[in-house]
Amino acid sequence: MSNSAEDIKALQAIAKQTFTETFGSQNTAEDLAKFLSEEYDFDKLKAEVENPESFYYFYYFEDELAGYLKLNVDAAQTESEYPEALEIQRIYVLQKYQGKRIGLAMMQQALAVAKKLKKPQVWLGVWENNLKAQAFYQKSGFKKVGSHDFILGDDKQTDYILLKTL
Repeated sequence: MSNSAEDIKALQAIAKQTFTETFGSQNTAEDLAKFLSEEYDFDKLKAEVENPESFYYFYYFEDELAGYLKLNVDAAQTESEYPEALEIQRIYVLQKYQGKRIGLAMMQQALAVAKKLKKPQVWLGVWENNLKAQAFYQKSGFKKVGSHDFILGDDKQTDYILLKTL
């Protein structure tokens, strides 16, 4: 993906849609709206895409944008606990494309990037109530090693920290 305005707008649209599909029914409309406007602001996304320590990937199914992946290393990571690791910050697939092995392709991409960058571990945060994602990550070899707060709008939630050693 490039840092063109067209790609940033596509990222913004799919980020908002996938997040809403995944978490919208479990959060208030106010908290969701606040989170989406702050987290997926065009200028914020543009800065993230242009950060050399973050990596964004679009995934397609039959020429349709189906999901996206965001990886971070070094100072771009959202936590400082694993400075030598690679972080999977976002791994989202539109609901209509789930079950088509896109998430698996994203995971394989993340692990390949980690190996290429000689990162000994990969970590991520997953909402304590997102049991489907937790099962996917555990099947991929991740283990729960802790937790951290995740602020969605004005609601403080708990994310589990999962880690995989390569």
